[in-house]
Amino acid sequence: MLDICSGSGIIEIWAKENEEEKKIVFTGDLGNNDMELLGPPTMIDNADYLIMESTYGGRVHLENEEKAEQFLKIVSSTLEKGGNVVIPCFAAGRTQEILYEINDLKEKKKDKEFYKEYMSLMHAHVYVDSPLAVSATEVFKKNVYLFNEETKNKIQEGDNPLEFPSLTLTRSVEESKALNENPNPCIIVSASGMCEVGRIKHHLKHNLWNPNSTILFVGFQAEGTLGRRLVDGAKKVKIFGEEIAVNAQIEYIEGYSGHADQQALLNFVYSFRQKPQQIFLVHGEPEGQITLKEKIVETTNLKVSIPAFGQVYELNEENARVVGIIEPHNKYKYARLEILERIETLKEEMEDMGIIIKQEYLTEDTTDEKIISITEKLRTLEQQIVQIIE
Repeated sequence: MLDICSGSGIIEIWAKENEEEKKIVFTGDLGNNDMELLGPPTMIDNADYLIMESTYGGRVHLENEEKAEQFLKIVSSTLEKGGNVVIPCFAAGRTQEILYEINDLKEKKKDKEFYKEYMSLMHAHVYVDSPLAVSATEVFKKNVYLFNEETKNKIQEGDNPLEFPSLTLTRSVEESKALNENPNPCIIVSASGMCEVGRIKHHLKHNLWNPNSTILFVGFQAEGTLGRRLVDGAKKVKIFGEEIAVNAQIEYIEGYSGHADQQALLNFVYSFRQKPQQIFLVHGEPEGQITLKEKIVETTNLKVSIPAFGQVYELNEENARVVGIIEPHNKYKYARLEILERIETLKEEMEDMGIIIKQEYLTEDTTDEKIISITEKLRTLEQQIVQIIE
């Protein structure tokens, strides 16, 4: 059994049995063809079997010009209303793409008509509030040779799209908290991309209730995540145990996703000179996988399977067939890392809670009833913490 954790890598495997060799290609996450910073994903000439992601199997992204126009419209209208634009963003890849887009817009300051119409955007400050995203951005800066030709030419001319005067990269907790005390409209790019953990939850808490602000999603939102609930139209959500009304504008631009869309996935299949005898679609939601399967079969007549979780296939000349099902050898492999990550997030949340209670509830105006209520809630929280570590 082969256990692969590849991210965005493409893996080619040659397996030999009974003097016969077969080639298996595993795509990981295929990249978007229209990324401004990086080139398109590498195509593969041949394979006997292809295991391919299908995240956007049922959807087609906006073209670059369309998504840029939509981004400009959303951001500028929000800033003009005096609201913040909060962008939940994955630290590596999406954050840098968004910085590229913002820099590209701000570069139009020489266009007097554009400057006049979008003055709020031109003067708006941009914050990247994620230590990991800040580190990833520094890595991008040090590896410009991997950028596409257009971006490399810009950098050689002295225009690095990941650096501009109104950009601030925040690392400390204190800097992060200060953003939500800033009265000036701004753009905040923060992790995590699906709003499950990290500093983004603090920014959501301080902006979701505000009808002038916008939460702009630019990446895939998996089922069951806070980000998905917001995209699907939730009117109220719980953050740090507090129910928050969703009054802010919720927007979603799929074109910035790092995943290939349906057409790019099909193009990857078409690019094989020696077509695979069977394709397995993984890493996708059922509806999108079924749509993509139908498209592949319709246009290529290749065999396509959608494996269920834990299914074991036997590969042979005629057709791969299911021969069993297994449980993961260690389904809690990443649970330990998640616990550590949640503990770090909890530390920040506890610090925030202490500040909020001191500033908002321990004033002379606070009633005795409110003090008693807070005390009881803190006792309950203390008991829950004790139960976890008993």
